[in-house]
Amino acid sequence: MQSSWILAIRSVRPSRRLAPTLTFRPTCLSAPASRRCFHISSPRPQDINPAIEDMAPKAPKFEIKTPKGTRDWSGADMVLREKIFNTITNVFKRHGGVTIDTPVFELKEILAGKYGEDSKLIYDLADQGGELCSLRYDLTVPFARFLAMNKDISQIKRYHIAKVYRRDQPAVKKGRMREFYQCDFDIAGLYDPMIPDAEIIRIINEVFEGLGWQGKYTIKLNSRKILDGIFQVCGVPEASIRPISSAVDKLDKMPWEDVRKEMVEEKGLAPEIADKIGKYVVLKGKRDLLEQLQKDEELAANPSMQQGFADMDLLFTYLDAFNAGHSVSFDLSLARGLDYYTGVIYEVVTEGSAPKVSAASADASAEKSKKKKGKAGEDEDRSDDPTVGIGSVAAGGRYDNLVGMFSGKTQVPCVGISFGIDRIFSIMRANQAKKERKNEVDVFVMAFGGGKDFTGLLKERSEIAARLWDANIKAEFLYKVKPKLQNQFKAAEANGVPFALILGEDELAQGKIKIKEMGLPEDHPLKEGELIDLKNLTKEVQVRIERKKQLDAIVEQAEGLRVVGGIKGEDVKVEQLAKEGEGGEEVKAEN
Repeated sequence: MQSSWILAIRSVRPSRRLAPTLTFRPTCLSAPASRRCFHISSPRPQDINPAIEDMAPKAPKFEIKTPKGTRDWSGADMVLREKIFNTITNVFKRHGGVTIDTPVFELKEILAGKYGEDSKLIYDLADQGGELCSLRYDLTVPFARFLAMNKDISQIKRYHIAKVYRRDQPAVKKGRMREFYQCDFDIAGLYDPMIPDAEIIRIINEVFEGLGWQGKYTIKLNSRKILDGIFQVCGVPEASIRPISSAVDKLDKMPWEDVRKEMVEEKGLAPEIADKIGKYVVLKGKRDLLEQLQKDEELAANPSMQQGFADMDLLFTYLDAFNAGHSVSFDLSLARGLDYYTGVIYEVVTEGSAPKVSAASADASAEKSKKKKGKAGEDEDRSDDPTVGIGSVAAGGRYDNLVGMFSGKTQVPCVGISFGIDRIFSIMRANQAKKERKNEVDVFVMAFGGGKDFTGLLKERSEIAARLWDANIKAEFLYKVKPKLQNQFKAAEANGVPFALILGEDELAQGKIKIKEMGLPEDHPLKEGELIDLKNLTKEVQVRIERKKQLDAIVEQAEGLRVVGGIKGEDVKVEQLAKEGEGGEEVKAEN
């Protein structure tokens, strides 16, 4: 006889809270195989633990938020950020760039001593396994460490897009973050002077013009050799050159009087030396400024100035050849506070780079507001602080000795540029507030019709969508068998889709389909759309998508900012007009 298992169930009053338990009694082992049993029993009421009786989840007691200086990305913001990434990456690849990746944290000693006064902004990590590490502050020092470790690489055009971390005072709406993306392009290797430097300037132009910023940005240009030469001629002690350079670098954020005060009162510079420096660092121009400095006999006799003059003269020559000098401003106030720069330095500024008001001239109402809220700490988000600007949107320069700090005698000269994605995004996001797109879909496929006999044309919509996808056209349709036309338009408008393809049974029978551009004004002749042949569907759609992109670019350029001295602003514009007596006329940048 075949053996079987028997389940014995003991029932008590059922419990809503605890599940029944399954037990196997060892005493059953002595029973014949045909009588071995399991016992299933529900818990008795006295067995229920009151502490765990209510197992429903409770709301957390802490505040659910991202850490200060960070943010989540989604929807239309992600679409715009990906557009920026793709534009920059395409430029990098056009110039022969290859990408690498490095760890998000480095050994602490790798980063130490490379950033001057900004070293205090580095995030240090707790000791793990006997190693002291820090989150990377930028992508340049890790790249230099990479070159030092890979001695077989003597020349490389490298690009790297990744997050970096700085314990800075955040202003999230202005793109000043603690966690943010940098897009770096660097040319490493021994080449003839200034050719790679000029190509970097050309790359900067291509990126911002690719983003539609024609006429909206200025590349401030200087040389550490020239700046150091000025400091030496003015009498700055050698040990004070980097701290004084860091102070001068703040001239885009505060007036000369405040910078002079910092140099004299905080950094111990003699007042007469500061005044002498002030005569030079306010100068800006192009090649004409270089020629003016070369005529200064005291400057021309300084060895550092001589090297700087030669470099800058070559650079302007190559920029002319690359057709890349139109956006450049030779600006002696540019210093770049990082310690590793050795030659040409540059910084890209645009609208919002400088604060609306200086810290010294902040209005009384802002001060009263701060007093009410309490003293501002280093963790407070300063997005609404008028004394805080976006800052530079890209910056870089030549650093010939950084690799040698890691590898000893082996030197690999480098020059590069770093684009601040979050700052670029904050500007573009503000300009595109009225035309948000939550995805990159170009065409929404719709069905027209209604009534009892309306099929919804789902099969036909699917076939049209498949044809568009095969042609690499971004498209979607409503996942409903019989959708209402109104709901289809709402779905397209919600995502900012620029074109609709509308299928109707009569039009399909004639081999036609209607294409409609969304958002046209009521009096536009194509407001209701136009019929196109189904056999030429993808070609007709592609032509219209490309045409719209070109028109949007023209409109964006026509609405471009008027730049004055590198930074657009109505206050600057009015002041310039008052000086020139040209009321109402456009003020053009000296670019």
